Amino acid sequence: MASTAAGKQRIPKVAKVKNKAPAEVQITAEQLLREAKERELELLPPPPKQKITDKEELNDYKLKKRKGFEDNIRKNRTIISNWIKYAQWEESLNEIQRARSIYERALDVDHRNITLWLKYAEMEMKSRQVNHARNIWDRAITILPRVNQFWYKYTYMEEMLGNVAGCRQVFERWMEWEPDEQAWHSYINFELRYKEVDKARIIYEKFVIVHPEVKNWIKYARFEEKHGYVAHSRKVYERAVDFFGEDHVDENLFVAFARFEETQKEFERVRVIYKYALDRIPKHQAQELFKNYTMFEKKFGDRRGIEDVIVSKRRFQYEEEVKANPHNYDAWFDYLRLVESDADVDTVREVYERAIANVPPLQEKRHWRRYVYLWINYALYEELEVKDPERTRQVYQACLDLIPHKKFTFAKIWLLYAQFEIRQKNLQGARKVMVRSSCCCHICSATISVQHPDEASVSQGSAIGKCPKNKLLKGYIELELQLREFDRCRKLYEKYLEFSPENCTTWIKFAELETILGDVDRARAIFELAIGQPRLDMPEVLWKSYIDFEIEQEEFENTRNLYKRLLQRTQHVKVWISYAKFELSIEEAERLQRCRQIYEEANRSMRSCEEKEERLMLLESWRDFEREFGSDSSRERVGKLLPEKVKKRRKLTAEDGSDAGWEEFYDYIFPEDAANQPNLKLLAMAKMWKKQQVQDEGPDPPASAEEAERGDADRGDADRDDSSSDDDDYDNDDDHDGEKKQ
Repeated sequence: MASTAAGKQRIPKVAKVKNKAPAEVQITAEQLLREAKERELELLPPPPKQKITDKEELNDYKLKKRKGFEDNIRKNRTIISNWIKYAQWEESLNEIQRARSIYERALDVDHRNITLWLKYAEMEMKSRQVNHARNIWDRAITILPRVNQFWYKYTYMEEMLGNVAGCRQVFERWMEWEPDEQAWHSYINFELRYKEVDKARIIYEKFVIVHPEVKNWIKYARFEEKHGYVAHSRKVYERAVDFFGEDHVDENLFVAFARFEETQKEFERVRVIYKYALDRIPKHQAQELFKNYTMFEKKFGDRRGIEDVIVSKRRFQYEEEVKANPHNYDAWFDYLRLVESDADVDTVREVYERAIANVPPLQEKRHWRRYVYLWINYALYEELEVKDPERTRQVYQACLDLIPHKKFTFAKIWLLYAQFEIRQKNLQGARKVMVRSSCCCHICSATISVQHPDEASVSQGSAIGKCPKNKLLKGYIELELQLREFDRCRKLYEKYLEFSPENCTTWIKFAELETILGDVDRARAIFELAIGQPRLDMPEVLWKSYIDFEIEQEEFENTRNLYKRLLQRTQHVKVWISYAKFELSIEEAERLQRCRQIYEEANRSMRSCEEKEERLMLLESWRDFEREFGSDSSRERVGKLLPEKVKKRRKLTAEDGSDAGWEEFYDYIFPEDAANQPNLKLLAMAKMWKKQQVQDEGPDPPASAEEAERGDADRGDADRDDSSSDDDDYDNDDDHDGEKKQ
């Protein structure tokens, strides 16, 4: 403190705060810390990297690191991560003794830390110090016996070392603590790995006493059944029933017991078990039990009695429905579903035969769609449930013989039949089916030169040619593709295209096949044949695929020729834009010039186009191109080509010829169009006259800014309306031209 000449101390002045009101923006300490961290005010630069060249420097480095670790430990001994890092660093230097010492010191600080024990034992196991690791695990499970992880690691280590007796001894020590169920299962699985079934049985005996739950008793019984001890398994179930008594009965125990007896063909025992359980378990708790009992009786009980009790009502209902309307196929489906789940094979077949006997009276496909699924379900039932391939084949044959192929067919039946033959590993039979379907689909099978001799007997003669189906041919081709029979695929594609030359998708798929096979010239020839067809269902897709094909082959000159040929057929704006984008995508020096030239040519060719929106689309695309790649002069030039949007009116006429009023529409006036030049001149003269009139009237009294803006907007609308009304003088003479412009 400063002092005066008289020796007195000078008291510093305290700043007076004039405004003691709280600040508008309050800053907290947390915000200050967060901002400091975000601005990295307290971050220190990383220390320079150090290169150790001799042993003295290494010792100095070790000393420095150890001093740092010891300082961190000294600051706070309870932070176990510092101890672990210290020990792992010593372990990385192969200083196992030092690392061991550090772990022991850490255990003195916190001997209940699980991670510390695990890291310590893992270090010993990595360094192959087995006895040290055993010592650590023994200490860990003695101090913390409820930590299952220690026991799992300990037993796993002993088993990996081949010390089966030691592992069993550890498990026995573990089981004395009565751990959770997973520990018991681990012990049982350990014994089963070494074929010790008797010891596993002893463990199960202890297990069901420690954890007396129904699921554990069931596991014990299934264990006995799995290993072939049927009598022991039955005894376990009986003990379980006695153990739980009548006060704690559980339906799951009786269901498992009954299923066990059912597998042993002891049907009377099963029936007694179900009845015993149903007498002692409340009905609302025995839903699953009753369901299983019903299923058992359906399978093994008296058929007549079960039908009278359970199924008779529903069967009677379905019988009445199908008698009232035999062509109600939905009722047949429900009836068959009930019969399949309840009756034997002969009964199900009988109902199927009754159902398929109701052939639709009219030969129209819409009446046959539901009916055909009866045959499909019949065939699938014979194949999947009865597993009778020969009868399944007969069902498919009968269905195909019944369908009037001269009028229509069902591709699904043919494909399912062929897939069935493939599942039966009868490839030739599947091909015969598809050849027959091709015959029915207007392709003469006798002309397919890739047939096998055994197929010729099925497909001799000319084609029936009554009901073409693209789906069948696609399925046949897909089958041969999966079999890698590419010559067959080529022949099939050729016949397919003879049958349907206007199908663009088929041409594209054929060309893609040749491209995949590496025959580029053949693919190009296919595309040429395709675009030369007089009729195509989707020509734009075909041309696009051809162009993409040439681009993929990097045949840019061919691509240009394709675009030129396409533009000779159509002047669509999207073709021009795609052509320009193609030229822009090629990495050549003249790409910008070529692209600009295409836009200019497109603009010239579309001057006579009546669709002004398409011409506007072209100019907007050209403008975007010039914005990215052009110069100021080119941008200005394209900007002058953009049209002006004008609102017009035209007269409407009703259907009877009377006047229906006026309609407003928007039109585009292009500066380049010579026909629109008088209109533009007239618009310009009208605007100049309007401006002169305003000037002659003199200045108006001052108005607000909003009124001034509103007045300018009204004047702009008036100018547009005047121009539109002036344009109507030209349009009224020919109303038909206005309608075409719209």
